[in-house]
Amino acid sequence: MMKGWQPSSIVIATSNLHKLEEIKIILNGITPEILSLQNFPEIGPIHEIGTSFRENALLKARVVYQHTGLLTLADDSGLEVDALNGAPGIYSARFAGEERNYAANNYKLLQDLKNIPDADRGAQFRCVVAILGNRIEKVVEGIVRGRIIHQLRGSGGFGYDPLFVPEGFDQTYAEMGEAVKNRISHRAIAFGKAKEFLITLF
Repeated sequence: MMKGWQPSSIVIATSNLHKLEEIKIILNGITPEILSLQNFPEIGPIHEIGTSFRENALLKARVVYQHTGLLTLADDSGLEVDALNGAPGIYSARFAGEERNYAANNYKLLQDLKNIPDADRGAQFRCVVAILGNRIEKVVEGIVRGRIIHQLRGSGGFGYDPLFVPEGFDQTYAEMGEAVKNRISHRAIAFGKAKEFLITLF
């Protein structure tokens, strides 16, 4: 791919508006237009049948790239809790059931950790991003270590954000505000690496 080339559009393989807004902030300036699955409703649901974040990210990227022909970024991310042997992991979004309910997922996590002391409540958020295009296939990853607290705190973010305090901070993702979270989160790290890679292409 020639230096100086720049796509008019890239596609983020998600229909999650919260996630899309975070990614747009991180990728600011990389391309004139960032599209999502909402721009391609005919693609429909993409079933994440992989056994790892990497497999799921590549699966989504391939489906979207084959359909659109546009440079595609797809991520799979989730929470890995030490005391639960890495669960919920790739099942983070549907931990409490297929309806993908944030409140239900958080309640189940708190119940599963009910008798776990603070010292053993370590966890990490992992985000894997697959970048797919013409003669391009790249996978990058971001991980943030932290701990799971005993009750919800904060009104920002989404998912498990009100329960996760990253290392070096006293606030949950949901308390610290978007500006801080988008600088230090697992998604910020992974998509920051993706942006660095894309810049080398352009």
